[in-house]
Amino acid sequence: MAETQIERKVVILGSGPAGLTAAIYAGRAQLEPLVIDGPQPGGQLTITTDVENYPGFKGGIMGPILMDEFREQAERFGTEIINTWISSVDLSARPFTLYGKASEDANEITTVIKAETLIVATGASAKWLGVPGEEPVPVGLGGNGVSACATCDGFFFRDKPIVVVGGGDTAMEEALFLTRFASKVTVVHRRDKLRASKVMQEKAFANPKIEFLWNSEIEEILDVDKGEVSGMVVKNIVTGETSTLDVDGVFVAIGHTPNTELFRNHLALNPNGYIVTKGTHTSVDGVFAAGDVQDYTYRQAITAAGSGCMAAIDAERYLENMEFDEHEAAAHEHVQASSPR
Repeated sequence: MAETQIERKVVILGSGPAGLTAAIYAGRAQLEPLVIDGPQPGGQLTITTDVENYPGFKGGIMGPILMDEFREQAERFGTEIINTWISSVDLSARPFTLYGKASEDANEITTVIKAETLIVATGASAKWLGVPGEEPVPVGLGGNGVSACATCDGFFFRDKPIVVVGGGDTAMEEALFLTRFASKVTVVHRRDKLRASKVMQEKAFANPKIEFLWNSEIEEILDVDKGEVSGMVVKNIVTGETSTLDVDGVFVAIGHTPNTELFRNHLALNPNGYIVTKGTHTSVDGVFAAGDVQDYTYRQAITAAGSGCMAAIDAERYLENMEFDEHEAAAHEHVQASSPR
């Protein structure tokens, strides 16, 4: 099969809020951006149901519908969106080169993309438990009672009992936040002590709404057939005994993994694997990063969209400066060539 060759001034890797916002801005700047869908087109919002904290939708909006709106708006301004699996990149020289395959398991390179600038918006993936009932709807209850984002979904559990899984700072932050809504928050942890910092532990232990279930792990989330969480099967890993805990929601807070494996030997990453940025600028001139792939603090759709806007503007200015420098260099060469010897 012959390789497809594509050349663009702006290439955006990832089609979540960050990537598509970058595309909207780059498109309006008449840069004709190319967006490359990731393995989950639309990002994590496509497995979320109601989104009530994204500005502009007073009644809320379904996550997949919101991302369809992003996509159509980007395409309206001349964005081309393709689906290819990027297996490797070469960022050693401009234009940057991305090598695409038909799928992750394919062997043959089918698409070669040349980019004057690259915006990395590949996001981060929540770590999950891998238990029955956790899968996204309709197979499981993910996005419909099972969540990895308390800030996104906590409001839906007002005066209801819920569970937070995890023992680190993120889990304690989620648990404390959720006490604003839930009638009770039970923290389920595999060990007999927390990994969270001392100050976070003290805050959690002092909160009367938080209880702890130690040496325990979830075996199953109930009830997929009903389409809502009604409880969970919990196993004590010391005694081996199982029991059922009645809850209306499950928040998994065992961390996120940034989708940066592709750039491990090309861009500076922090110890947790997130791309190191100054603004949206990465360690490689002309490569920018936006959204959860570089944001390990906020991880919200609105902050991802904001950084996508910033990355597109940074890329536009980079291209303008590059063109100005090339023009100046050409003018200088012309003057020298015209000068009498």
